[in-house]
Amino acid sequence: MSGPDGGADAATVSLADRRCRPRHAALAPAAATALLARLPDWRIADGRLCRDFRFADYYQTIAFVNALAYMTHAQDHHPELTITYQTCALRYHTHSAGPGGALSENDFICAAKADALYAGAAVNA
Repeated sequence: MSGPDGGADAATVSLADRRCRPRHAALAPAAATALLARLPDWRIADGRLCRDFRFADYYQTIAFVNALAYMTHAQDHHPELTITYQTCALRYHTHSAGPGGALSENDFICAAKADALYAGAAVNA
């Protein structure tokens, strides 16, 4: 089955293999819930897609943050970060998706890419 761009249907393509698009619209709550089911370690809190990543030490934490910075820059979709010695907390939402921001497909794409980075997989930035 093909999607609107002639490629594979969005439902069959891994979120981590997709690319963010500019000016993505806000998701309906049911669509956000369906995408959240594909990201078991994430949660929605205060209108943001959130996950805390744990590491053995500060060096590993910062190495993850640096890889994350490269990926998010390439996707042009940047999270809120809170970094401590052994943790990096990510919060995604899309500023342009509505007043005060809302969740968009871009948030879920970058969350899946962050999961892949954490798992040590190569990510197509």
